[in-house]
Amino acid sequence: MYQYNEIDQKLVDERVAQFRRQTERFLKGELSADQFRPLRLRNGLYIQTHAPMLRIAGPYGLLNSTQFRKLAHIARKYDKGYCHFTTRQNIQFNWPKLEEVPDILAELASVQMHAIQTSGNCMRNTTSDHLAGVCLDEIEDPRPYCEIIRQWTTLHPEFDYLPRKFKIAVSGAINDRAATQLHDIGVHIVRNEAGETGFRILAGGGLGRTPMIGHVIRPFLEKKYLLSYLEAILRIYNLYGRRDNKYKARIKILIKETGLEEFTRQVEEEWRLTKESLILTEERINTIKAFFTPPPYDEIADRDESFTQHLQNNPAFATWFKYNTADHKVSGYRAVFLSLKAPDVPPGDMTDAELDAVADLADSYNFGEIRVTHRQNLVFADVKHADLFSLWQKLSELKLATPNVGMVTDIICCPGLDFCSLANAGSIGVAREINQALDDMDYIHDIGELKINMSGCMNGCAHQSVGHIGILGVDKKGTEWYQITLGGSSDNEAAIGERLGPAVAKNEVTKAITTILDVYVKQRLEEESFLAMVKRVGIDPFKEQVYANH
Repeated sequence: MYQYNEIDQKLVDERVAQFRRQTERFLKGELSADQFRPLRLRNGLYIQTHAPMLRIAGPYGLLNSTQFRKLAHIARKYDKGYCHFTTRQNIQFNWPKLEEVPDILAELASVQMHAIQTSGNCMRNTTSDHLAGVCLDEIEDPRPYCEIIRQWTTLHPEFDYLPRKFKIAVSGAINDRAATQLHDIGVHIVRNEAGETGFRILAGGGLGRTPMIGHVIRPFLEKKYLLSYLEAILRIYNLYGRRDNKYKARIKILIKETGLEEFTRQVEEEWRLTKESLILTEERINTIKAFFTPPPYDEIADRDESFTQHLQNNPAFATWFKYNTADHKVSGYRAVFLSLKAPDVPPGDMTDAELDAVADLADSYNFGEIRVTHRQNLVFADVKHADLFSLWQKLSELKLATPNVGMVTDIICCPGLDFCSLANAGSIGVAREINQALDDMDYIHDIGELKINMSGCMNGCAHQSVGHIGILGVDKKGTEWYQITLGGSSDNEAAIGERLGPAVAKNEVTKAITTILDVYVKQRLEEESFLAMVKRVGIDPFKEQVYANH
């Protein structure tokens, strides 16, 4: 895990001091709300329905136990005892007091954390694969390149005020778990015909009110040109991205209006003129790679026999193992998912007590590290087989072992009207109602992999456009209604979901979802996934049943 040097620490410390002065001036009336707004946004501070909301960066989803304990402390001292994990691997607090936010930022800086560029029209937190470094299908660990990009993007003077927010994702595996096709820039590590590793670069992906799949603009890029090529893309966007309409200001709209061929030509021409001015050297890459060396694995971890006995003797443990763990490249280890989707808990929320407990478990079982996933869960990436049963027992006591990762109740959900000032409809209550209706775990496991994503507004923070089932809250004359889409995906074959039909009333959403699931169960082929069935039959069979009585 990357550790700050003196320059890194000085930067975040000075940023805290700067924002403290800005906040004091605003509270004294020396800065207007309009003057303060861009300053607070660049430090992750929103004004929401009930209170400010502070968004903290989780760089490519990687945190340590010390940082988790600091989050627990902040939740207790400055908030209402909990925090929220987002789909961009960030952390949010929903109840801080404005005058105390500089103190929170100072606390974060003491453990190498910050909220810089987690909001505003700038380059946001770089995200990546939550199984980076341990998955079997990995070509190369993407985290060193995420860190290089993080350092390059932080307070970049040329791109400080872009037309709109800008998001980059990096994947190093054959299976894309970082949704690279749905970002402003997607960076995918690939191997060319000569066996060399480099990058496939995509641009123009994005969700929100105009969801689009990104386009490959360079199939193979040498590693030394990573930053210069990204910079060329940003320059073209910064020059020609629209600033007259924020809904048309993202790079995806620029590419659509310019045309992919012409946009690519502009980027290539800009890059040709400047590519030698920003070379990423092998020495620099190796320096950053040194922070991501494997932990001291137990060389005889695969000789443990108790693990197999527990699998055979304890069905509940075996079920959890099947759904909440993943293969590991080192024999005798598994990656473990901590489900933040217990039936009676808002998706992605954790209490201060849970944060402290998970920090302790990370120290005991996972070399002190915790990862955040894009589906608002956590991962212990390096757990020995011999420790799985004990860890499962402890996670069960914390209600963090619900065996539903990737299942229908592993719902992505934004805060909706409960907190967000932009929302048109509630999300948390609807998710809870769907969970209550799907209280049969055998039925959930029979359905298999099925991803429900639900957002309370068109901004699409919960990525409803690419959910296998997407739910979008809309406002109709002051009442809450919900549009449903089917067939979306954020995986290798990324797809935007197709709208099922007219929006349904809030009290009809759960019935609509259960009806969709019943149609799937009755009409699927043997071992056919939900997504495969939707591709095969289209949405009509689902549409007919959902709207049968309308």
